[in-house]
Amino acid sequence: MNGQWVRLELAVTAFDATRFEEYVARCSAAGIRLTTLAELGDTPEHRRALYELNKECSADIPERGEFYSFEEYAERRFAAAGYDPRGVVIALDGDAWIGMAATSVHDGFVFNEMTGVRAPYRGRGISIAMKTVGLRFARECGATRVRTFHHPANANAIAMNRRMGFVDEGVLNR
Repeated sequence: MNGQWVRLELAVTAFDATRFEEYVARCSAAGIRLTTLAELGDTPEHRRALYELNKECSADIPERGEFYSFEEYAERRFAAAGYDPRGVVIALDGDAWIGMAATSVHDGFVFNEMTGVRAPYRGRGISIAMKTVGLRFARECGATRVRTFHHPANANAIAMNRRMGFVDEGVLNR
């Protein structure tokens, strides 16, 4: 992942959750359950399921390249200082893991590591619903900002974040 990436930031106090709670309600009405890794249980089996979901959804990121091995992923995600299973939102259709919005906690901000939905479930507002739940977590942590970055060709992700109130913070060289 080299090159220039779009860096976005959201002031947590500026986020109007009422504008997006309808997406959470729509998921529920459609039988999609939004939960967290903490609520499900931060078990080896659930960590493996998160890895498989993250790997599949990351395949659509432009210029992503080969995804990490499970061992590399575990070190980068679960062993990282900012890891908190309460900040990993999972969308479930029955027992099927269909979406994720993973964050990490840092000094004064939460970083949105990855938001993704399996292809057959896209276009239903599940990403917005998961991010809305994730922003509740950011507030609980006392974070003032949420940061993320995207490949400039990932227009859908950039547009979704801007729609939710994220603003451009410049370019990140990766």
